[in-house]
Amino acid sequence: MITDELSGAKPANWVAARIDRTTDSLDRAFDEGLTGHVITGRHGKEVELADGSRAVEFVSCSYLGLEEHPDLVAAAQDAMSRFGVHFSSSRNRMRPVYLGELEDLLSRIYGGRPVVPFTSVSNVHLGVLPLLGNGTLPGYPVAGAGPVFLMEKTAHASMQVLRGVLEQIGPVRRFDLADPRTLEARLADAREQGRTPIALVDGVGSMGGLIDVDTLARSLAEAGGLLYVDDAHGISIDGPHGAGYAYEAFTGGLPANVVLVGSLSKAFGGAGGFVVLPGEEDVRVLRKFANPLVFGHSIMLPLLAADVAAARLHLSGEVARLQERLWGNAALFDELTDGRLVSAGQRSPVRGAHFATEQAAFEAARRLRAAGVLVLPAFFPTVAKGTGLIRFALSALHETSQLTAAVEALGPITP
Repeated sequence: MITDELSGAKPANWVAARIDRTTDSLDRAFDEGLTGHVITGRHGKEVELADGSRAVEFVSCSYLGLEEHPDLVAAAQDAMSRFGVHFSSSRNRMRPVYLGELEDLLSRIYGGRPVVPFTSVSNVHLGVLPLLGNGTLPGYPVAGAGPVFLMEKTAHASMQVLRGVLEQIGPVRRFDLADPRTLEARLADAREQGRTPIALVDGVGSMGGLIDVDTLARSLAEAGGLLYVDDAHGISIDGPHGAGYAYEAFTGGLPANVVLVGSLSKAFGGAGGFVVLPGEEDVRVLRKFANPLVFGHSIMLPLLAADVAAARLHLSGEVARLQERLWGNAALFDELTDGRLVSAGQRSPVRGAHFATEQAAFEAARRLRAAGVLVLPAFFPTVAKGTGLIRFALSALHETSQLTAAVEALGPITP
């Protein structure tokens, strides 16, 4: 029986617990047309819907709008003309030429460290975390007693769902950064047991908020532990070459005890995920033992070519220019909402209007939809049970009139 150490609850299993506690809010949002929108075309942040209407979307996590850049489109089209839409083979057997190019370019973005792309961030977690906990990666030693995985309360679901897999390697415990005592207690327990603590956190939260990864990395280092950072929503939005929020937050470069994971599918403009590693020996281990790499194909060819084009734009300075537009839009949005949204003033492209009840969130979503503004309404288990949140994903492509219209439709916000 798995115990939720933070709440004291003892569900039969996490799936049953989640189903038992989840209301029908998501079903209602689908039924009312507040989410699940079918788009037939787009231009910038304006989309065409299946019913022929147009709307402005704040749903896509493409915070820089790179996927519409002519360089990415041309690269994908050229790849299809040369190879077709896909080449179905494990990368250990045959590798598209773009894969090595992408690895080299990503390595330049991340200070010369080797970078291994995967088809998704979820597959990075599935491929890397078991090997990390097992002490198989030479760059990240694990004590003889083994690891203890420390899962931060708000860590993304793609990590949380692997609890059963990780528990075959070492115990999994939760902690809450809102209550520092929980981490202190977990680290103390790890010391007593002679285990290596491996903390799993986000960088930029998918629903808002930032993790102080620099301070956290130092705390883990003092305890002889490792920090695994999923910065999917932070990649490309910060740094002169778009290395991202977490990478730029570390003083003095990426610490030796940090595993940095990122997404190529959000602000980066393409598709896939990646992990930054200490050395080539770690790459060789992943090549041999990371299941998604051994048994899975590479990123789909047209998108792999687009990733290469996007990486070149990161290194050329184009991404830095788009970052300026993104943060200008974020500052304007904060001004228009009087700084009352979740993540206001933070280096995050996500803003959230939090409501004390699901009904209040529904009413706000309806107003926005009626005004031709598409947002992401979130309910339990994404946010606390009984509450609701309207998420706005901001972009460098949003126009001032679109930001203003969204705020006017949202209406009054209770702090």
